Amino acid sequence: MSAGVRTIGDLSKVTGTKVETIRYYERIGLLAAPPRTAGNYRAYGDAALGRLSFIRRARDLGFGIDQIRALLSLSEKKKRSCKAVDAIAREHLAEVEGKLADLMALRCELDSIIRQCGCGTIADCRIIEALAPVNTGR
Repeated sequence: MSAGVRTIGDLSKVTGTKVETIRYYERIGLLAAPPRTAGNYRAYGDAALGRLSFIRRARDLGFGIDQIRALLSLSEKKKRSCKAVDAIAREHLAEVEGKLADLMALRCELDSIIRQCGCGTIADCRIIEALAPVNTGR
């Protein structure tokens, strides 16, 4: 292949993205289907590498597919205000903060259950008791 043109395997290695994930991004339209070589191999250029790197970084930060789609669309409008980008990032941050709060509550509950364990027998284990379904009397 010519300089600046990569196979899907090369693109996978450079970005740390699985080949199947790259194909998935093509199927859902996040990444344009690349031209094919005479041997019918996908031929990715620098633009595809940049776009996939953007997608990969956004996924690493936990952005969802729809958020990434919106960010990609906005990134193409260089003269536009970045307020919409900021709003997407703030929305995502709020989601992350909500998940962190949920995890902290889970941590506290688990810590409480573990502290109640007397390390006796299973019959007296507070952890097992806390996990057992509540008897509804039915």
